[in-house]
Amino acid sequence: MARDPHDRIPDVRDGLTRLERVILWKLHEAEKEFGKRSISSFMLYGRVVEHVDCGQDEFYRVLCRLTGRSFG
Repeated sequence: MARDPHDRIPDVRDGLTRLERVILWKLHEAEKEFGKRSISSFMLYGRVVEHVDCGQDEFYRVLCRLTGRSFG
């Protein structure tokens, strides 16, 4: 899957990039599937890269920013 530069441009509707939108979408789906159980970031990454080409570092930086946790 080739990187699309448009995946990193914020959408005018809500300011989310495609990567951010896919992370939130897949997180929501996993929460519905697993209920209150914890969802590993590794499993979430696997689901996200099916839709958007991104490296692990970029994924974790965006995930941390969306969840309010530190990346480190």
